[in-house]
Amino acid sequence: MSFKNKQVVVTGGTGALGTAVVGRLLDQGATVHIPVFNEDEVPRFAHNEHERVVMVSHIDLTDEPVVKRFYDAVGEVWASIHIAGGFDMSPIAETSAAAFDKQMAMNAKTCFLCSREAVRAMRGLGIGGRIVNVAARPGVEPRQGAGMVAYSASKAAVVAITQAMGEELAGEGIWVNAVAPSILDTAANRAAMPDADFDVWPKPDEVAATIVHLASPDNGAARGAVVPVYGKV
Repeated sequence: MSFKNKQVVVTGGTGALGTAVVGRLLDQGATVHIPVFNEDEVPRFAHNEHERVVMVSHIDLTDEPVVKRFYDAVGEVWASIHIAGGFDMSPIAETSAAAFDKQMAMNAKTCFLCSREAVRAMRGLGIGGRIVNVAARPGVEPRQGAGMVAYSASKAAVVAITQAMGEELAGEGIWVNAVAPSILDTAANRAAMPDADFDVWPKPDEVAATIVHLASPDNGAARGAVVPVYGKV
């Protein structure tokens, strides 16, 4: 599995899962392009000074012209991995339309816009490419989304986008897949759920391994899949 001389986009690349994904890509020789929205994460980013990391600041992935300009600047993309998104948890009676719209924008719209521009960039290579989206368990199993309807609906949209594109682009050799994590073992999730059993949660590096395989040239056939990465939960 080698990404030598390949350009890879990773949205949400400075977060916990993104950092693990970027690390694995760098180990395999990729040049990684990261659109940055939350500047606070940059000083803590483990690969901040790496010569094959290109970070671009002030990128709002819900803004169509901004996303287009970002991908145009990257040029010919081999793989695009879409980790950026948001989370909201509230009972249905307390969920506003604005909160619903925000979840759809942060999760579904960003996935759509980045996927669309990635496809346009991949066609410049003429050899296919790889897109990997990040859904979530409630997007695959909606009953798991009780108390987080807006989030679950937005991640279900990511699943639909993935499977529809996977079929549409098959003839071009552009494989589109997704992973669907349960609760990731991150510092933020541990702080939010201090009494949970952290040992059963999937680790960011474990999920990253699946993502990087799906994005790699070694993935010669898998498309339209939504891979559960639930750990022991």
